[in-house]
Amino acid sequence: MNRERALKVVLVLVGLIFLLGVYPLMMVLWPSGWRWQPNQPEYEQMILGVYATLGIFLLLASRNPSANRSLIAFTAWSSLVHAAIMAVQAFSNASERGHLLGDIPALVIVGVALIALAPAKQSAPAA
Repeated sequence: MNRERALKVVLVLVGLIFLLGVYPLMMVLWPSGWRWQPNQPEYEQMILGVYATLGIFLLLASRNPSANRSLIAFTAWSSLVHAAIMAVQAFSNASERGHLLGDIPALVIVGVALIALAPAKQSAPAA
């Protein structure tokens, strides 16, 4: 599988997980690894809205990744930053350590995969 095809597959998978998978992970499947305590419905709704929206745009970007380099870079780097902040918070609060095996590694995997597969920067045409 070539790099662009792999990137398209990753964008579709991450897009679908962001769009449809975060809610079940947070609420049903693995709350200790995906949901912060105490229960904060406002935070949960906000995070679900942001990730669902990003998921839709990643699905759209999968059609033409090279035209969506900025979105792919944003998703990669914001995932890594989000994971780093959450890791610091999890180490500071023992009741949140489940995130070290849940959403933190998932966000690192997303960030690293997207950086590794990101389309090459287009060179400017000669004048």
